[in-house]
Amino acid sequence: MTAELRFLDTNVLVYLFDADAPAKQAIARELVAAGRLVLSSQVLSEFYVTVTRKLARPLDAVRASRAVTDLCALPIRDVTANLVQAAVRRCAATPLSYWDALIVETALEAGATTLLTEDLQHGQVIGTLRVHNPFLASAMDYRAAPANVG
Repeated sequence: MTAELRFLDTNVLVYLFDADAPAKQAIARELVAAGRLVLSSQVLSEFYVTVTRKLARPLDAVRASRAVTDLCALPIRDVTANLVQAAVRRCAATPLSYWDALIVETALEAGATTLLTEDLQHGQVIGTLRVHNPFLASAMDYRAAPANVG
């Protein structure tokens, strides 16, 4: 059986470097070590801004740049005009913000079956994509019956 492809949202990557959240940092490290991951150029951009400007103890530019370079070893999906248009349509048809819709569309286009994020409703299913918040205590088995939305 092939392991499912999982799309990483920005917040999961940020926790890799957030020393103020050690429990979440440990979970993020386990997720990345487990492999079968994909992310997008949007996520990489958001990651850099967040770790250099929004953490209580931000990374300096050199360390953040090194982190981005290391993350580029993962499969990266570029944000294309088609994905932007799909995100606009999804944003208009659902309660998702544009940026969340773009994450969802990119994950779907990449063939991911799971979106790892704490920004959307855990267990929600959007098309063929299941949302999983790995930081919830109740989220250890994310194969539980999800609510169908979108």
